[in-house]
Amino acid sequence: MKGIVVYDTSYGNTKTIAETISETLKESGIEVDAFYVKDVKKLSAKDYNFLVLGSPTKFGTMSFTVKGFLGKVKSKEWMNKPFAAFDTENPENIERNEGSAAEKIAEKLREKQMNQLLPVLKAVVLGWKGPLQEGEIERAKEYAGRLATELKR
Repeated sequence: MKGIVVYDTSYGNTKTIAETISETLKESGIEVDAFYVKDVKKLSAKDYNFLVLGSPTKFGTMSFTVKGFLGKVKSKEWMNKPFAAFDTENPENIERNEGSAAEKIAEKLREKQMNQLLPVLKAVVLGWKGPLQEGEIERAKEYAGRLATELKR
């Protein structure tokens, strides 16, 4: 089994969560490629069994670059393949429930008839640029551990 973790990042926080998820999946025995979204040249469902996609939440939605990446996820190729989505956002945004990149990503991937394995992960970033709130890396590890369990079923 092989998957791909794709992320966008502005200040490094989303990258940290993506790397944590990727490394935890690898430690669970799952082969994973991780890419900054702008470094994904070609995306082929033949090469991957699952997709994990993450973005910072900006103005209640995913980054423009991740939105563009979603166009590379072709419904016919990726249909019925599993996915997980995550984001980074500040606590005020979560409290006000003003929209989440991860929720929008999950919605778009479900529209492509992919299978969402877990609820989205929202990693909390303090302030506009971070850092990640204490405990968020551990939460990402737990999330990836649950994801690995689901993928192995």
